[in-house]
Amino acid sequence: MQPLFYLNKYFVKYRWYLVFGIVFIILSNVFAILIAPIVRTAIDTMIDNIKVYNSLGIRKEIFAGSVARSAIYFGLLVLGSALIKGVFMFFMRQTIIVMSRHIEYDLKNEIFGHYQKLGASFYNRNYTGDLMNRISEDVSQVRMYLGPAIMYTINLFFLFILVISVMVSINPQITLYVLLPLPVLSVSIYYVSELINKRSSVLQAKLSGITTYVQEAFSGIRVLKAFAAEPAFTNAFSEKSDDYKKQYMKLVQVNALFHPLMMMLIGLSVIITVYFGGKQVIDGTFSFGNIAEYVIYVNMLTWPVASLGWVTSIIQRASASQERINSFLNEKPENKTGIKDFTFQDSIEFKNVNFRFTETAKPVLEDISFKIEKGQTLGIIGTTGSGKSTLASLLLRLYEPTNGEITLDNLAIHKTDLVNYRNLWGYVPQDIFLFSETIRENILFGKDELNAESADEQIRKYSIMADVWKDIESFPKQLETILGERGITLSGGQKQRVAIARALIREPQIILLDDSLSAVDTHTEKNIKQNLRNISDNQTLIIISHRVSSVEDADHIVVLDQGRIAEQGSPSDLLRNNGLFAQMVETQSQLDAV
Repeated sequence: MQPLFYLNKYFVKYRWYLVFGIVFIILSNVFAILIAPIVRTAIDTMIDNIKVYNSLGIRKEIFAGSVARSAIYFGLLVLGSALIKGVFMFFMRQTIIVMSRHIEYDLKNEIFGHYQKLGASFYNRNYTGDLMNRISEDVSQVRMYLGPAIMYTINLFFLFILVISVMVSINPQITLYVLLPLPVLSVSIYYVSELINKRSSVLQAKLSGITTYVQEAFSGIRVLKAFAAEPAFTNAFSEKSDDYKKQYMKLVQVNALFHPLMMMLIGLSVIITVYFGGKQVIDGTFSFGNIAEYVIYVNMLTWPVASLGWVTSIIQRASASQERINSFLNEKPENKTGIKDFTFQDSIEFKNVNFRFTETAKPVLEDISFKIEKGQTLGIIGTTGSGKSTLASLLLRLYEPTNGEITLDNLAIHKTDLVNYRNLWGYVPQDIFLFSETIRENILFGKDELNAESADEQIRKYSIMADVWKDIESFPKQLETILGERGITLSGGQKQRVAIARALIREPQIILLDDSLSAVDTHTEKNIKQNLRNISDNQTLIIISHRVSSVEDADHIVVLDQGRIAEQGSPSDLLRNNGLFAQMVETQSQLDAV
């Protein structure tokens, strides 16, 4: 249960729910136990009345009336005790189960908040489906521990104390006989719990695999259908589901041992009660009412003891789930704290920057050094796999350099406050992501709240700059057009231009376009670049591309080749050098001419 100790802070937070829940459990058990002595008294009273009736010869009508009154009296006592017990059971659930729902809510928020703090490297290592499974299925398993498992465990604990105390006070010898099966029960639970824990861990891992597979299949459904790959994916899913079913059946087989075992041991206790109780009734040291009372006590323990298997299974599965959750919560978040009072007045500079994703991986960038002057347009060009997008990630502090330093006005950017630093940037990624919301909400994403009139004016202004306003006006619902998942209802060029408008509306000091003009035609590309240059003389523009046309008007160009800077300088200087850039210009000019 060690992984579950992480939840203790929530028990402290909601301690009054737990305290009152325990009080209501005790009170419900007290009134439940009262039923047994009432039944004992009723039976013994009836037997005594029968003896009196037989010895004194009382008239049958009088005896029947006396029996009826006694039955009604004791029946009302039993009914009253049961009703009061039920009321306290209701309050018991309203405290402990409600507490578990509060903790579930807080835990999901904590996990989601922690996800937001983790860096890009974390998401590179983990699948989306697994992330979703931990915040949904794993938290649900933990919630079952926080609610039903704790409630039934506490209930069993106090019920055992109360019932056994009463039984011992009546007849210690018979109580000892009745409890003889319990050591067997304890040993059985210990060994079966080990099996449940191991199989629960495997089961949760299998479920994460299925979730990941389904998420990827649905995300890539267009590719899947285009390649007519539905049968292959269906078969693969069936294999994964079948594997999950087999693992689940192994767990079910173990759980199936518990209930018969519990019932057998409880039945054995009832037989012992009747046998030894009957012998003492014959000896005159025990009454028929005592036998009935003991049978009631044993049956009162039947469900709580039988539920031990279910509770144990819940706890083991919750422990396996919480261990998986803890592994993510123990991930170190990005270092967001730093100097807040800084401005971009002069330049951003790369100083001998090297980067690799892991210590053993091949370097992605090596010995990168260049300078971006404020107000200039910088072009970064290179072939596929040259490290362009990784360089953009370093600029945005999605990753930290392995060696070297990136500075903002001679201040190392890793020393700055992360939120303030990223607020300097307007970023349009290579892989455009639009939310399944309206065009308005997508463009306003990341922008501080604006009143409706001002928002519409700014959306129109920056949509015109991104050369997408005419497209928006052509839609029947215009800005209220709902986009499909990841913006699937828009063309590639429309998605890129909406993303550019989304970046511009933030009015950033630096605009970073990471190959985000690749899906637009040359004429539209020129319009957008001209509009960007007209925004402000102080605004810095960084264009990353594999197309020469995207960077040909830049003030300074950095040419990357296999993670290194092959050359850099103004476009005219690079053409005169007749190096890699000049070769790319010539090659792409020939392709355009074809």
